[in-house]
Amino acid sequence: MIYPDTRRTDTVEEHFGTAVVDPYRWLEGDARGHEEVADWVRAQDALARAYLARLPGRDHFRRRLAALLDHARLTAPEKRGERYFFTRNPGLENQAVLLVREGPHGADRVLIDPNQWSDDGATALAEWAVSADGRSLAFATQEAGSDWRTIRVLDVESGDTLPDVLAWARFTTLAWARDGSGFFYARFPAPPEGNVFDAPVTDHSIYFHALGTSQTEDRLVQAPPTGQLLIQTVSVTPDGRYAVIASTPGAGGNALAIIDLRDPNWTPRSLIQAYDHNWSVVGNQGTRLFLATDEGAERGKIVTFDLAATEPRFVELIAERKDGTLNDAALLGGQLLVTYLVDAKTEIRRHRLDGAADGTVELPGIGTAGGFRGRPDDDEAFFVFTGHNAPTTIYRYAVARRLLTIWDRPEVAIDLERIVVEQRFYASKDGTRIPMFVVRRADIQKPVPTLLYGYGGYGISMVPYYSPAVLAWVEAGGAYAVANLRGGGEYGKAWHDAGRLANKQNVFDDFIAAAEYLKREGIASAEGLAIQGESNGGLLVAAVVNQRPELFAAALPGVGVLDMLRFARFTNGQFWIGDYGDPGKEADFRNLLSYSPYHTIRSGRAYPALLVTTADTDDRVVPAHSFKYIAALQSADLGERPRLLRVDTRAGHGAGKPMGKALDELADLWAFAARWTGLDVEAAG
Repeated sequence: MIYPDTRRTDTVEEHFGTAVVDPYRWLEGDARGHEEVADWVRAQDALARAYLARLPGRDHFRRRLAALLDHARLTAPEKRGERYFFTRNPGLENQAVLLVREGPHGADRVLIDPNQWSDDGATALAEWAVSADGRSLAFATQEAGSDWRTIRVLDVESGDTLPDVLAWARFTTLAWARDGSGFFYARFPAPPEGNVFDAPVTDHSIYFHALGTSQTEDRLVQAPPTGQLLIQTVSVTPDGRYAVIASTPGAGGNALAIIDLRDPNWTPRSLIQAYDHNWSVVGNQGTRLFLATDEGAERGKIVTFDLAATEPRFVELIAERKDGTLNDAALLGGQLLVTYLVDAKTEIRRHRLDGAADGTVELPGIGTAGGFRGRPDDDEAFFVFTGHNAPTTIYRYAVARRLLTIWDRPEVAIDLERIVVEQRFYASKDGTRIPMFVVRRADIQKPVPTLLYGYGGYGISMVPYYSPAVLAWVEAGGAYAVANLRGGGEYGKAWHDAGRLANKQNVFDDFIAAAEYLKREGIASAEGLAIQGESNGGLLVAAVVNQRPELFAAALPGVGVLDMLRFARFTNGQFWIGDYGDPGKEADFRNLLSYSPYHTIRSGRAYPALLVTTADTDDRVVPAHSFKYIAALQSADLGERPRLLRVDTRAGHGAGKPMGKALDELADLWAFAARWTGLDVEAAG
């Protein structure tokens, strides 16, 4: 493999007495405005795509992925009045369409079709919210995968887009005032001219926009303290009385403030000031709030707080479970429906509003359920159920009658009886018991080429869900495994804490132990294990490749955080300090340097085949991470297997990516993994 020439500089910096070499820092330039970087990226991408186009399994995977994805996919509906709002992709459209249904059995009407917005399908519908009366819709557009949003308003009755245009929203929710006069949202100040891509992430503030007015007239509701980096989200309780503002530095927990919207001053009342625990408002009955928290309950509990009390305090309503982690809760139909993860699988329990247990919601199988939609005073609720071998299905739940019916279930182009899902448990390096899901064909029991996926960060749980991409690999004869690593949220706050900051190596050890288990148990073939991860999971994959390259035949790090000494300098990287640590502090610096993928590549060892993927508009994990990392890989003596960089254009961190681009990328990834793990696609049958 002859790689493009990459200029190397003599950049060296000293940190806490340690010399750090950074010869490819010049690749931190934005490829869309830096000619030398742009030329280098084009050469790298051309090399990768030429190689990938020749792989024998590529066309097979592209066809099967398209077939497996060619079914209708809906979101659970939002009911407003007698109207139901939801998105639908009929199959292979680049973007899902937003629809409204008049009544439970009425006709569907298209409100927004993002496929009409751009020739390449790269302009997407992002966040949206409907006013309580169902007459107005606020919606955000996402251009080329960027995290920036532009917010507009639609008149539902006429379908007309109103003149209101709000810019510079990012990491926002949309929450309507009860009377439909306007909505709350979050935005940053306008970035400096020409500095949109890597603009600073300070002063994330909550505003209220009154319909029919200019954004310059929007009312500032809450701004962060000067110099404090916070992401703020806003919601409004269903009765319209309170606005709820959650503020977080990025990891560890959030503060919470309440605004009584009947008070014309809209003065925020602080309920929680610290950022060391997670808090969310589940619902309210008048002045009585229901909240979920992990303070004093590592696996979560429900408490109440009476805003009108003379001496208000938090009162435990539903105690922490030792055998399950509180994942979600909703006040629907006069009941508290509480969702738990039990070894990463969902259970839903009912509780009366006094906290008394009132049975369970019987789910159709083992999998993941949640995303409840409904109103506290309406018996009709909706939620999603999915699993590794269960297509994503929308259920309607009549709360009082405990009646579960299917609202929408797709017809899929695969015989799911051929697919078997197992949950296994294995021991990590320090003896910690780690769960892992394994998906494979029922008729294949011998060791086979296997893809192992992981994430392990930010308290995010890896739960079972239906993935046509996974099934394309499994159908071809491979196995697919997902490890529930520490750093996630599967077992609550302690599980997250055990995989962050100084404990980050635990995540890598968990993943390495999963790889060893798959081989030892005869699931993965001896020379046929590939690993995949994206974002924080891209960091995971790259870090374990440096630590144990002999374990893997191929590695697929996507949009990864790969330079752990400079991540905080780009876009919103400062918000990751809570999970990774601060490179400007010596103890954190030394820990980060010990595993930073860019800095821990070691020549003289045979590495697996590597396909690094990123996108030019990724303003969350900037592509410079992948650029510098692949340059360092290609300059090192790591054996003869390829080390390639694939770069999508007009795409970002993942959300909003057009279907065509997603299919092409998946086909390339699976063909590359098949080539190096020995998966014979043509012979799979």
